[in-house]
Amino acid sequence: MRELILLRHAHADAAAPGQDDAGRPLSDTGLAEARAAGDWLRQHGLRPDRVLCSPALRARQTLDALGELGCSDVREEPAIYEASPGTLAALADAHADAACLLIVGHNPGLEQLAALLYSGQSGDHRGMPPGAVAVLAFPMEAAVEPGAARLARFWWP
Repeated sequence: MRELILLRHAHADAAAPGQDDAGRPLSDTGLAEARAAGDWLRQHGLRPDRVLCSPALRARQTLDALGELGCSDVREEPAIYEASPGTLAALADAHADAACLLIVGHNPGLEQLAALLYSGQSGDHRGMPPGAVAVLAFPMEAAVEPGAARLARFWWP
């Protein structure tokens, strides 16, 4: 089986006056959530071969706060910021050579992608709170497409 791990960035501070959305940092709560997510990933033996991370500050800080995951192939991927589930699915499919791919990004795209891959429908789901992790399993040769995955694990802080 191939795994796709979706990690929504942890809680972030509200934008300061004049600050753009991409520059919002994690809150203290968010830092604790991200550390807990890293602990959970390690406890379950989830070690990504490749990581794709949104360039938004809160996503990068979430990734940094996870701690050591044993992955040296970490890439910033601008397409993740404000991505639709279709864009995220195409990114995941383009990286199908990774047996375990971690995407660190944002809602609503991540939760819609999880729903789409698991149930075949993206709908108006609100199932991934900040810092949540969804682990989807695919047969090795399967394309990343609606209904092709099994929801193997789900965790939230």
